[in-house]
Amino acid sequence: MARIDDNNGGKLGFEADLFKTADKLRGNMEPSDYKHVALGLIFLKYISDAFEARHAELLAESAEAAEDKDEYLADNIFWVPKEGRWSHLKASARRPEIGQFIDDAMRAIEKDNESLKGVLPKDYARPALNKLMLGELIDLIGSIELTQSTQPSPRPSPRGRGSKSTQSKESEETITELPSPIGRGVGGEGNIGRARSTDVLGRVYEYFLSQFAGAEGKRGGEFYTPRSVVQVLVQMLEPYQGRVYDPCCGSGGMFVQSEKFVLEHGGRLGDIAIYGQESNYTTWRLAKMNLAVRGIDSDIRWNNEGSFHKDELRDLRFDHILANPPFNISDWGGDRLREDPRWQFGVPPVGNANYAWLQHIHWHLAPFGTAGVVLANGSMSSNQSGEGEIRRAMVEADAVDCMVALPGQLFYSTQIPACLWFLARDKSNGRRGKETLRDRRGEVLFIDARNMGTLVDRTRRELTDADILKIADTYHAWRAHEPLSPWAESPRLQAAGLRGDEGPSAAREGGGVGRGEGPDSPQPYKDIPGFCKSATLEDIRKHGHVLTPGRYVGAEAAEDDFEPFADKMQRLSSQWREQQQEAARLDAAIEANLRELGYGN
Repeated sequence: MARIDDNNGGKLGFEADLFKTADKLRGNMEPSDYKHVALGLIFLKYISDAFEARHAELLAESAEAAEDKDEYLADNIFWVPKEGRWSHLKASARRPEIGQFIDDAMRAIEKDNESLKGVLPKDYARPALNKLMLGELIDLIGSIELTQSTQPSPRPSPRGRGSKSTQSKESEETITELPSPIGRGVGGEGNIGRARSTDVLGRVYEYFLSQFAGAEGKRGGEFYTPRSVVQVLVQMLEPYQGRVYDPCCGSGGMFVQSEKFVLEHGGRLGDIAIYGQESNYTTWRLAKMNLAVRGIDSDIRWNNEGSFHKDELRDLRFDHILANPPFNISDWGGDRLREDPRWQFGVPPVGNANYAWLQHIHWHLAPFGTAGVVLANGSMSSNQSGEGEIRRAMVEADAVDCMVALPGQLFYSTQIPACLWFLARDKSNGRRGKETLRDRRGEVLFIDARNMGTLVDRTRRELTDADILKIADTYHAWRAHEPLSPWAESPRLQAAGLRGDEGPSAAREGGGVGRGEGPDSPQPYKDIPGFCKSATLEDIRKHGHVLTPGRYVGAEAAEDDFEPFADKMQRLSSQWREQQQEAARLDAAIEANLRELGYGN
C-alpha cells in the first residue's frame, strides 16, 4: 500500500496516480461532467467505509445493535442501507444496470439521511454515460483500501460491548501522523481508524477537486480556491473557535482548511461552527459532500439569488470570515440594493461588486471578528464610480487591518493579479486563541508577497509552506500585544528549515518567519524593506488611500559587500573595457567570415 505522509498538506503518495487512471477512464467526457461522476463515487465509498467499520464493531456486540440507526447517528456516521453499500455496488460493477444501481443507492441514502437530501448526484443511469467506464471507475475507487488497513478489530466501547484487539504493525507503518480522532461520537481505537479513513478519502476528494479545477480552467475557479491561498487566509486568521463563514463558499475549501487548523492545534471538530452560502446549486452539492466526507457538520444555504439579494444568514455575526468572491462582477444587481444597510462606507458601484463583497463581509463580523478576502489587485487602487471614496471611508474607520499583494499565476480561473484584504470589526484589543492582541487603531500592515511562490507548471504558481509561514507570522508579530520579530529562532522557523540569522533573504528563497529567539524570548516587530511595512493613517492619506503594498514597503535593502566605492568603480570599469575589446574582436571575426562567404564589403 502507498505510504501516506503527514497531514499538513503532504501528498498521500497515490492520489496523483489514482487521478491519472480515473482521468483516462473519462474518455471524451467533459471534465465539468466527469467530476460529478467521480466525486459522487468517492463520497459513496467514504460513507460506506465508515458505516461498514462501525457495523463490524456493533455486529460483534449484537445483531440488533448493528441494525440500530441511532448507534450510527450517535457516532456521527451516516446510515447506509444495504443497496447503498459499496460491497453491493462493487459486486454489480460489470452489469449494464450499474448506473441505475448507483442512482438507487444515492436515493436510498438521501432518504435515510436528512442532511443529504438533494445533495447526491443521481444521474448515473443516463444513456450517455458509458457503463463500462463506470464499472472500471468503481473498481478503481474500490482499490483505495483504507478502513481495512487502519481499522482495528472490534474493541470495548464506552458502552461496554465487544472485545479488544490491537492495530496491525503494517497499518502503523503505512499511515503516519494523521489527525487525532474526529467527530463527536465514541472515542478509542475504532474512531481513530475511522478518522484515518476519513482523512485519507477526504484528501483524495480534495485532490480530485483541485485537478478538475485545473482541467476546467476559468470555470474551475468558480468552485475551487487554490490550497496555498486558502492556507494563507486560515493561518493568518487562526480560527481556533467560534463561527466561521464564507458567503460564496464554492466547494467548501475554506471550511476544510479551517477544521484542519483546529485539529492540528489540539482542538476537535465542533470547536468552530461552519456557516456558508452558495448561489450555484451544483457547487453547493460539491461543498456538502466535501464537508461530509470529512465528518464536518455545517449550515450551508443555497439559493439562486446569492448573498447580496437573499442573505440567508442576515442576522448572524461571525468571528472569522474567509471568502474568495468572483472578481469584478459587473452584473450583480446593485441597482436594486441602493438603500441596503450593509453599505456603511458608501454605496458600491453597479458595475463592480468588489466593494459590495467587502462591505457585506464587514457587516457580518462579530464585535472582535476578522475577515480575509481575496480580490483583484484593482480593488486596492481603483477610484472609479466612487470606489476610492468607499476605500477611504473604510481606512478612516479602521476597518482594514492588513493588505497582502500576492504573486501572479496562483489561480486556475484568471491571470489577473490578486490581493488579500484583512478586515477587522474592532482593532482596539481582543484575543486570538491564547494571544492578546494590541491596539492597532490608526495602523495598517502592508505585506508585498509578489516575489514569493514557486512554479509548479508552465502556467501556475504555488506558495510554499515557508512562504505561508513568513506571511502569517509577520502579521501575528505585528498585531501581538508585545510585537514579535519575524526574523528570529523559533520552532516554526526550524520546521521550515531555516535559522533565525538567515533573515528575510533566506525566507524569500523558501524560508519562514519565527516568533523570537525562543518561545519565551519575543522581539519587537520590524519593518522589512521590500516586504512589510506598518503604515499609519497619515502615511495612507499621503498616498490618497491607495492600499497597494508596493507603495509602502519600498525597495528591498541591497546587501553591502563592504567593497570601497573607488575600488568597485575601478574594477567595474576594467571589466567593461575588457568586454568592449572582446565585443570588437567578435565583430571582426564575424565580418571576416561573411567576406569569405562573399557577403562582405
